[in-house]
Amino acid sequence: MELIRVPYPTKYAFLNCNIIPTPFIHILNRLFVVQVDTAEGLKTILLSPSDVEANAETPYFKRITNKAGPAKDLLKKFIAPQSNTVNGCLDQLGLAPEDIDFISYDHLHTQDLRQWLGDADNPGLFPNARLLVMKDEWQSAKALLPPQIDWYCPNGLAGVPEDKVIQLDGDVMIGDGLALIRTPGHTAGNHSFVAHTPQGLKVTSENGVGPDCYAPEKSRIPGLKKYAQQTGVEVILNGNTLEGGIDQYISMVVEKTIAGNHPVYQDFPNLANSSELTGYWGFPGYKPTVTYGDLHFGALTKK
Repeated sequence: MELIRVPYPTKYAFLNCNIIPTPFIHILNRLFVVQVDTAEGLKTILLSPSDVEANAETPYFKRITNKAGPAKDLLKKFIAPQSNTVNGCLDQLGLAPEDIDFISYDHLHTQDLRQWLGDADNPGLFPNARLLVMKDEWQSAKALLPPQIDWYCPNGLAGVPEDKVIQLDGDVMIGDGLALIRTPGHTAGNHSFVAHTPQGLKVTSENGVGPDCYAPEKSRIPGLKKYAQQTGVEVILNGNTLEGGIDQYISMVVEKTIAGNHPVYQDFPNLANSSELTGYWGFPGYKPTVTYGDLHFGALTKK
């Protein structure tokens, strides 16, 4: 479900492919609501539930809007139009906060978890939810180095109860329908989600910003195909904090291998990117070759 569209530097979205005339592209941040039957009963998982207002405090994005001075609120509406909130999405689905069993993110860039899980002063919105996170990501996000700070929400993890956090050492399955696959590189503790759907295995992460980055040889974005032909690369990295570029490259190849071909767009893998490249009139000069849009499979079960 669509949450918000935000500007993102072209130089990071298409790492080493500085071929688009505009310095920014637009990416669409989504919320994924997944239900899985398990041996312990039905589990409801929120993937990438972003607290849009709190996340705006991320230093990189805050600097962009602060440059507008008194007009920064108008700038936000122009460059970051908001479609929905996590609460609004749940209301639309008829889900209550206590229905949520787990939340998870492929990595913790820009995320503030306090609204969902609580802190020392306030209870979280989701009383029964726990965070699923790779141990490397949790430990890294709590001891940031200067090159990482720009992309993490200040105090976004502060005071979150440790008993609300499940630190993972590697790949895990939730029932037979959802897998969390360790895919390091973009961050040390990055992981990807693999959901079993009627359209095959859907894979989501932010290692790449859209289908074009997983099949650049098929892309119509200016220069991506040429760059792939010149260098032989088969994926284009999302590289704002390049913690492990070679690992990230391998991880993206793993993702598209697991996904296989999209059932409709056969030239591209069966992905559902958590932050997907979209066209935007305010940032001309590019247009994604394909976009997958919102997805809906099966029937929601209300507890």
